[in-house]
Amino acid sequence: MLQVGLSLPRSPRGAAGGFPVAEPDEGDNTGSGQEMFGSSPVTIVITSEADTWDIDASSCLGCGQFVDWDRMPDPEQQAHIPRDILSKPPKELKRLAREGYWAASRSLRAQVYHQLIQQVACRLVTPDALVYRDVASRLFGKLSVSSHPLPEFLEGCSMPTYCLNLEGVTALKKILICVGNLFPDITYSPILPSLVALLLHYSEDEAQCFENISRLIASNAPHTSYIDQSFLAHQASCMTFGDLANKHCPAAHKLIASTSENVFEVYSEWLSWLFHDLPFNYAIRVFDVYLLEGQKVLYRIALALLKQYRLSVTSAELEGTDVKADLQAFVQNIAEHVTVDKLLERAFGIRLFSRKEIWLLQMANRKALMERGITMVQSRQSFHLAVDMQNFSSSIVTAQEMRIVWSWIPERFSLFSPLLLFSTSEDGCSLQRFYACCEGYEPTVLLIKTTEGEVCGAFLSSDWNERKKSGATSGFFGTGECFVFTVRPETERYEWVFIKKPELAKAVPRSRQRSLSPSPTSLLSSSPGGRSTSSNRLAVPTPQRKGRLSPFLAIRHFLLPSKTASMFMSGSQEGIIIGGGGGQALSLDTNLLWGHTEHCETFDNPPLCQENFKVQLLEVWGFQN
Repeated sequence: MLQVGLSLPRSPRGAAGGFPVAEPDEGDNTGSGQEMFGSSPVTIVITSEADTWDIDASSCLGCGQFVDWDRMPDPEQQAHIPRDILSKPPKELKRLAREGYWAASRSLRAQVYHQLIQQVACRLVTPDALVYRDVASRLFGKLSVSSHPLPEFLEGCSMPTYCLNLEGVTALKKILICVGNLFPDITYSPILPSLVALLLHYSEDEAQCFENISRLIASNAPHTSYIDQSFLAHQASCMTFGDLANKHCPAAHKLIASTSENVFEVYSEWLSWLFHDLPFNYAIRVFDVYLLEGQKVLYRIALALLKQYRLSVTSAELEGTDVKADLQAFVQNIAEHVTVDKLLERAFGIRLFSRKEIWLLQMANRKALMERGITMVQSRQSFHLAVDMQNFSSSIVTAQEMRIVWSWIPERFSLFSPLLLFSTSEDGCSLQRFYACCEGYEPTVLLIKTTEGEVCGAFLSSDWNERKKSGATSGFFGTGECFVFTVRPETERYEWVFIKKPELAKAVPRSRQRSLSPSPTSLLSSSPGGRSTSSNRLAVPTPQRKGRLSPFLAIRHFLLPSKTASMFMSGSQEGIIIGGGGGQALSLDTNLLWGHTEHCETFDNPPLCQENFKVQLLEVWGFQN
């Protein structure tokens, strides 16, 4: 009987001229053998040697045939499988997956994986096991030597082999070649090799593995994504992770921003932490929950890794080190720091916003990348998203201080260089001039230096032109991405209160009638001291043009516990207000000379400087597209 072997040139990992079969390092007990995909073709050779393997269905030996058991970290314990386990409701399955129930039985995990993937909503015409057998037969079944180049979308991508034996590595490459043949629209997908390798552990044969990965690729469930399939989508996911790290891991983010020239470059490896650097017994537990909960769960686990990393290092230790490489080494040795159960427990303790809200953020990031010229069809390219601050010049903050502020703003805006829109030293102390210079720009960064030398400011997500939509009553506008900050004497940021406690901001039902935006006058005078006594939940609308994406963290998406929880920014002829509810985070008069700061409910901030202050300098920075 004819059998298929894989003839491959030997080369070191990452060498451009070859595609090596991964061999375990001496003393390696993690089972994380890895390769780097090069651009050379893979040579499939038809042989009849006894140590190779047959590709037809008769070679299916059940789950585990592709595994090098000597390299597996720990033998899996077999456990009793309740007959009704696969009929459990989704919520119960999530709980079992999070607690590691599948890890007790290889056969249980294989059954669950197959059933879950078969339930994934996907495109009508999705290649299945029969299609794979037909295509594989045509590609690899001829009695001759033939070269099959790996799909272009894998160029430069690394490949963990996760304890696969030679047969498994061969199967992995064959499946990836067939994916490239049947999914020509995929242009970049670094996560794909890892997912196929993990699925091979629990697949009856190559065909079943191919069918399952095809369903994940072809998933079309709303606001849900399993596998990024273009450089654009991948970069948008990396930017989204950067935004989430900025909000949910402020200590780690601040540390990385202060020690790394390019924060985005560090965050661009977030998926590799999970499906490249984590040892097998951690990665497979991540895969358990990923199949049930989609990409959102990957964000959670990567954030938990980032938080754990911050606990293990200090600023002094990172001075002069490669943070990106240090983080990678930390994840590879994660077992020295935290168990997989504790890591997942901490991950699910991180309260993210809804899947839809994260999807909106990802779409906004994609749009910003497209404005930078990134397209769906282009392959991977090298470009820096971080702004070069060497040529930056401000009369209020230094380049290093602005770099810290820049690290706080959403990733999609940090693609663009800062542009000075207004300065009191050049444009005068006029509120009308302020509006004239700033209208048409979204977002903006406001910087204030007081006569006492204190420096504070705000990131404002909406165009100041929005103030005109409220008519005579100057209403609040903006989104939950707004924040206020201090630079001197201390550097600190204060975000929307629901960033820290998203569980308090419930999603708005689609059928709910949306009320009008409250005005600063009516809300601040509703009770003594400006506090609102109303406990009614408020959902604030903004009319949207047809086909336009709703903004990320738009307050109309949430049922907020009070009317003062979303008072971001307001402008009138008398002055501007930033932050409200029980006080105003920042307010400036019509001459931009005198200001006031105090605690407010929207940002839960202390006074940002001396409560009543005189402005020495004021600048507004926009983003140059």
